[in-house]
Amino acid sequence: MSFKLQLSFIFRLMDDHSPLTNRIAVVTGASSGIGKAIAELLIQNGAFVANADIQEPSLAHTPDRYLFRRTDIGSGEEVQQFYDHVNSRLGQPSILICNAGRGIHERLAEGDPDKWFRVINTNLMGNLRILRSFLPGMLSTGKAEIVFTSSVAAANAYEYGGIYSATKAALNMIAETLRLELKENARVTVIAPGVVETAFFHNMESGGPTVESIGYGALSGQEVAETVLFALTRTRGQVINNITLRPVKQSF
Repeated sequence: MSFKLQLSFIFRLMDDHSPLTNRIAVVTGASSGIGKAIAELLIQNGAFVANADIQEPSLAHTPDRYLFRRTDIGSGEEVQQFYDHVNSRLGQPSILICNAGRGIHERLAEGDPDKWFRVINTNLMGNLRILRSFLPGMLSTGKAEIVFTSSVAAANAYEYGGIYSATKAALNMIAETLRLELKENARVTVIAPGVVETAFFHNMESGGPTVESIGYGALSGQEVAETVLFALTRTRGQVINNITLRPVKQSF
């Protein structure tokens, strides 16, 4: 039995209580952190998930509803290969979570432009490549939904944060432009978390802040994922375009 036929059989067995049942979602950066929490929660609510990440995932359950292909979204060739793989194995997605991102903590007068490029290429251009690849087909499903993982840093300048904040501010503008261009043909949501307890700070391109050194406390990846789920499960006649969530002690 082909993989798609197996999926069809599974579809018939699953109930229809969740609005995500039988939906196919693409999540960038879903091997750890916020992306992993989103992927797990979508699967728990009946969706199939395809993960584009440079790291092997640690998701240990429901392998029949989870597809991973190692993908550097900063590479147009690898994005095309991921797109072909998802469509041949799962079919046409209707949900896209643009979540992958890299951090950097450098002063603009002292930083490394090559590192800046890598951050911009992932946070902005990488997610744009994924969007451009999947969006046309998603619109044909009649249920297209795009979620961007942004940051409170998009609207708050801070020392050492110019490059990272700029990528998130640009992503916010992309999301708002997309909302205007697509109107009722798709729902577009921006999730802007404050400090989140993930491996993000350990995997930064450069710089060394930690949750402890920032000092505001932190959200969990699960809490951010639950917010994404809330946005995705609204009735079709409404859309939540922007959600900001922070630890209660965070001042910006």
